[in-house]
Amino acid sequence: MSKKIKRIAVLGSTGSIGRQTLDIVRSLPDQFNVVGLATGGNLDRLTEQVAEFNPDFINFAPTGNNGNTQGSFKKIGCEFVPLEDMAALPGVDIVVIAVSGAAGLAATVKAAKAGKTIALANKESLVSAGAIITPLARKSFAKILPVDSEHSAIWQCLAGEKTPPRRIILTASGGPFRGYTAAQMEGITLEQALAHPSWRMGKKVTIDSATLMNKGLEVIEARWLFNMPVEDVNIIVHPQSIVHSMVEFIDGSVKAQLGMPDMRLPIQYALTYPDRVENPYLPHISWETFPNLVFEQPDMARFPCLRLAIEAGKNGGTYPAFLCGADEAAVELFLNGRIGFTDIARLVEQALDKHENNSRPALEDIIDADKWARETVLNLAERKN
Repeated sequence: MSKKIKRIAVLGSTGSIGRQTLDIVRSLPDQFNVVGLATGGNLDRLTEQVAEFNPDFINFAPTGNNGNTQGSFKKIGCEFVPLEDMAALPGVDIVVIAVSGAAGLAATVKAAKAGKTIALANKESLVSAGAIITPLARKSFAKILPVDSEHSAIWQCLAGEKTPPRRIILTASGGPFRGYTAAQMEGITLEQALAHPSWRMGKKVTIDSATLMNKGLEVIEARWLFNMPVEDVNIIVHPQSIVHSMVEFIDGSVKAQLGMPDMRLPIQYALTYPDRVENPYLPHISWETFPNLVFEQPDMARFPCLRLAIEAGKNGGTYPAFLCGADEAAVELFLNGRIGFTDIARLVEQALDKHENNSRPALEDIIDADKWARETVLNLAERKN
């Protein structure tokens, strides 16, 4: 009996995670059928993807030639649908949400309401609105499958376990500035910040990894994915990026998931779950290359973004959404050369100090908090200059 082909929609198809998702589809053509592709605006790459995968549905950000572009896609049989509608299409089995930042929130909410299987690479959705999304998923029997390598590792470690874990241990590479002094960090350039030692990711995630904000966001995300208090989600720096995360149980036993630092591994596991599938294009560990695996505690003083994220997760309410908005705005300022690297943490902290928390927010409150955070950071940056 032949296996059913899974129909997938990839939101954020032209970004790093989206392209690697399509690498998996390309290498396992008998497993998947791409029915939807969405991009934030890279129309040249989207055009190439449409020609290769022939989806039924597309979405792209408005541009000057928006009408003409829609017409050209329509001629080859593609229907334009809003991003959040693509996430809930009846003919979609798996929605890969790889849109970065707050843009993926509405799509994640709609997919959860529709009871979809969600391969989630947009951590901001759960960080900002985990208290809303997780109950929606339970009610509709939606499945949220993590794509981040760390959360995929935890998910795999918990498979088959009946006893809840004592704690979760997220690993962090430490980024490119692990050994820097506080004085050295003041002079970090954009080029240096974008040169991650282990992973190849989009610019926003790469900068967040350099500040360790990304790891703090992952703590909050793990809280919702695995129903764990923030206090029981710990961070340890592991520069080789071979151990992707660990779970400690009440008897003192620790399970870890190991693999090469390649995002295609967790992406494939989410797409093929509950099966593991052989893929000749995926890397295997050569143990002779890694004779030593190093672990050390993170330095919260040199990487204050990690502390800020953990504090926001403990405070809850609209704090995590405000944190995400403030960080996005600050990182964008750094990418545009308007502030320095260490100004990212300074601006985020100054903005958070101005936030008045709503402890039981509705979705509209979360969206407002994100918006206000961005405005606050921009105003603070203008005063600084």
